[in-house]
Amino acid sequence: MDDISVLVCDDSVLMRNLISRIVDGITGMKVVGKAENGKDLLDKIPECNPDVILLDVEMPVMTGIQFLEERKQRKIDVPVIMLSSLTTEGAAISVKCLELGASDFITKPGGTSITLNISDVSVEIVEYIAAYGGAYASKKGKRIPEADFFLHQIKLKEAERFVLKKKGEDLAKSNLFTQDDIKKTAEASNLWNSPKVKAVSVITPERESGKIEIIAIGISTGGPTALREVFKDLDPKLKQPILVVQHMPAGFTQEFAMSLDKLCPLKVTEAVNGEKIENSHIYIAPGGSHMVVEQKGIDKVIKINQEPPRNGHRPSVDVLFESVANLYKNHALGVIMTGMGKDGAAQLAQMRKQGAWTLGQDQESSIVYGMPKVGYEMGGVQKQVPLKDMAREISFLANEHRLS
Repeated sequence: MDDISVLVCDDSVLMRNLISRIVDGITGMKVVGKAENGKDLLDKIPECNPDVILLDVEMPVMTGIQFLEERKQRKIDVPVIMLSSLTTEGAAISVKCLELGASDFITKPGGTSITLNISDVSVEIVEYIAAYGGAYASKKGKRIPEADFFLHQIKLKEAERFVLKKKGEDLAKSNLFTQDDIKKTAEASNLWNSPKVKAVSVITPERESGKIEIIAIGISTGGPTALREVFKDLDPKLKQPILVVQHMPAGFTQEFAMSLDKLCPLKVTEAVNGEKIENSHIYIAPGGSHMVVEQKGIDKVIKINQEPPRNGHRPSVDVLFESVANLYKNHALGVIMTGMGKDGAAQLAQMRKQGAWTLGQDQESSIVYGMPKVGYEMGGVQKQVPLKDMAREISFLANEHRLS
């Protein structure tokens, strides 16, 4: 197997080193270079040949945003993951980075001890490198382990930290990867076996699929770019409302919705608690909150709640799909797309059992074939669709089976 090559760019020497220790502590990932600003990064890309770039926003000489602008001009296609404290305070900056071609962003822990707490986002760092860097490396012909191989290692590390905390040991001594950690993780990762391919379940719907009154989409890792791809090509005459759960932190989805609204022929907004669901309107679940649908008199409305996370997420795709299955039954279209884990898979199967139409993104076009894979294995996906065809497929089904 080959390593995912990572290039780290941050103006802080300490931050570069801390991030590098996290990355190099994972078998199958390797930091091949470090840069202190965007200009330095441009110079090092050809010599380092990275599969993914971790990029700070605020830097001297050339900022992260200026780098992204130059990257676009030079047609550099290496995926970029933004990693900056600014993203916590300035959602607009993060969304601007996405508009300029960044694949995704990770928020650094806030507060004065940001550098000491960087391991708090080590799971996200490893997950995103595995997803975006792994996909890019595979396209280059590298033999890269599947994403679960990397997540297995980070879970082992998290378990070690939990045990140490229970023992009352000083986490400050254990919250970063040491050489001993690296050795332990490497040994443990060698014991990891790829999950066996599961037989695809067959679901017999309780009723025939009916007219489509609503469209529900669940998506995670790889979602920001994938949604832009889908939304720009939706049929402007599409009548049904679309509800979307994109795993994203609180405070970012409003800016994200505004960004999508600029390129989508339909109206896109962040969902508001209690609002009536209108046709030809796309609603994005607020980060940090669940979104469900309810009947209120003759209207169907959106409800936002703070119930516990499901599948480790809030908003959760399963929560949305469950409410759609209960309220709309066979008059819905469920779509599950790229993402790590299994959120949405079980309730997509429930939507299908109720008679809803269902689609899943195919493996080849998914940054991470996790959520759509499990949804397919559970029998919830009627048809697997490449990303490039998803807007057309959604529009066709919605128009073909809409209420007159």
